[in-house]
Amino acid sequence: MNDTRELKHDRVSGARSPQDWVRCLARYRDPLPRKTAWSLCNTLVPFALLWFCAWSALTVSPLLALALSLPIGFFLMRIFCIQHDCGHFALFRTRPANTWTGRILSLLTFTPHGLWCRMHGAHHAGHGNLDARDLGEVLTLTVWEYEAKSPIGRLAYRVYRHPLFLFGLAPFLLFFIKYRLPFGLWRDGRCWASAMGLNLSLAILISAMVALGGWAPVFVILFPSVLVGATAGVLTFFVQHQFEETYWAQAQDWQVHEAALAGSSYVDLPRWLAWFTANISVHHVHHLYARIPFYRIPEVLRDYPELREINRISLRESLRSVRFHLWDPQRQKMVSFSEEGQRRALSAKVRAPV
Repeated sequence: MNDTRELKHDRVSGARSPQDWVRCLARYRDPLPRKTAWSLCNTLVPFALLWFCAWSALTVSPLLALALSLPIGFFLMRIFCIQHDCGHFALFRTRPANTWTGRILSLLTFTPHGLWCRMHGAHHAGHGNLDARDLGEVLTLTVWEYEAKSPIGRLAYRVYRHPLFLFGLAPFLLFFIKYRLPFGLWRDGRCWASAMGLNLSLAILISAMVALGGWAPVFVILFPSVLVGATAGVLTFFVQHQFEETYWAQAQDWQVHEAALAGSSYVDLPRWLAWFTANISVHHVHHLYARIPFYRIPEVLRDYPELREINRISLRESLRSVRFHLWDPQRQKMVSFSEEGQRRALSAKVRAPV
């Protein structure tokens, strides 16, 4: 198994070690105030204009307003990615500026900033560590863990990993329920304060919308657009770590920088989609140095083109990652339920008495 991991390390890092890459990337960490301001402007102004058009369209056709919730949802995905950078203190030079910008944007994304920072920080601190899987991860079982479960347990995991759940029901549960009531974090008062503070702010915002235009803007524009953005965000997050040759290791073998480089993909997106996702698809660079502002990621790829070849997958290949369900520690790769079933059947046949 160690030999396999060493081969993977050579494949993804090339001549530089993950630690060397961290040192190389440190010079891109400083935010550029003009670019930060322009990024906020070219996102929030079109977002507001789309909202104005959708609200106006309600008097013409609710279906037209509903159709406009789709592009609004894409802008929400970009706004969420900008809020994400604020959570890493990457967009401004001071922590308060990042924190308060993130809190303001959370009103649009339905994502409590403090709660999300807590969960996402745990993700960065322990991704790829089989002994530290937490609330910030898409649950991934090893083949041995899956085999050890009861039939009911295996069925529940199959339902959880099904695309209809992951990209159909899960975004709604996450953004409309879990972020409203973070039951998994009972003892963390700051997370609950973050969630309850945003809930109160959203209640005031929605009440104002109802007072101005009734319930139609809420149910035809607001909720559908948030759901579109949430679904796109969950799908984006999923493909960043669930590709075939990702990285998982037990705690004694796990290394944070190696996990960042080997366990994060570079999804080579069309330029327009890279804009809406704020370059988050260059995820190995982000995990290696999370303080780099999203608009400086193209600089990194320009100066270090070898990073373009590490864990690079196309958009189509990234969408195929939904067929992977289990981590196989022996083969050091993700496998599907059918692959694991075939392996078990073959193993049983070999062990069967002649």
